[in-house]
Amino acid sequence: MPRKSRRPKWLRNVEKHDFDAAASYLALIYPPARCKALVAALRRARLLQFKAKDIFRASRLSLLGVSNSHVETDRAQIDRGKALSPLLLVRDPNRGKVIVADGYHRLCAVYQVDEDAWIPCKIV
Repeated sequence: MPRKSRRPKWLRNVEKHDFDAAASYLALIYPPARCKALVAALRRARLLQFKAKDIFRASRLSLLGVSNSHVETDRAQIDRGKALSPLLLVRDPNRGKVIVADGYHRLCAVYQVDEDAWIPCKIV
């Protein structure tokens, strides 16, 4: 049975280092020019909200458990009422899914608290 947690809180803006993390991940998938263009588009994108369960379905990712140290850190931040950085998402119609460019561990932590939670995201 999941432990009782607070409702996740969110920062108003994506933290700067998250764009760098997204660029590092996207560089593994896309050529340099496409990666650079995607990160620039993410910086300009406005925040939208999607439910945690819908992001998981669209991304086709597996849920990481609380035994993952990064998920546990994010879960602890939620429990302490500390605001998390919004997620960075990329639509990839060629693969028929959404790529979580940054925020996978935050997504897993939030899902464990409430799969119906609304998560602010930038998506391109």
